[in-house]
Amino acid sequence: MKSLLIIGGDRIGNILKNLEGEGFGEVIHLNGRKKKMVRTDIPRKVDLILVLTDFINHNLTGAIKRKAQESGIPICFSKRSWCFIREEIKRSQINVNR
Repeated sequence: MKSLLIIGGDRIGNILKNLEGEGFGEVIHLNGRKKKMVRTDIPRKVDLILVLTDFINHNLTGAIKRKAQESGIPICFSKRSWCFIREEIKRSQINVNR
């Protein structure tokens, strides 16, 4: 079972169902709007980080990118649209399996 951390986007309703179909059993969502979230640590059991670029604090984006690189966790960026999300997830999984 793969786990995914989503940062950004206020509501991700139908996206959750689609992610289950892609094999993600655990999805953690942070809306990324509050300044204090810059200090948020990445959970240890995360296989992939998805940053939804619509409506997110830009300082948080930089902090999460840096923390993901330090932890060796793949990260991808997408608009909050399923076709973009699916494409980025598949691209990141191809890069991880190389």
